[in-house]
Amino acid sequence: MSIEKQTIENLATLARLAVDDKRVDEISQRLSSVLELVDQLQAADTSGLSGLDHPLNETQRLREDEVNKPNMREAFQAIAPDTEDNLYLVPKVID
Repeated sequence: MSIEKQTIENLATLARLAVDDKRVDEISQRLSSVLELVDQLQAADTSGLSGLDHPLNETQRLREDEVNKPNMREAFQAIAPDTEDNLYLVPKVID
């Protein structure tokens, strides 16, 4: 498949690229080779293949929710600057 000079200039304008007239032939050859590869991929028979599975469709294995550290709320609140009714009191920063 051959790409014409006018097509490359239009693509360069759309992409806002400056293309030298000296490089138009090289760009045409490269784009032609990419399009040939796309044609080869489209010619592949994929009728017997299923779509790819998405990893987020799987369910995660969950573990049991077990307490593995002791409750140290009293110890932490004992060293806190100010507490009330088992809550930490902090200075007001927003009016």
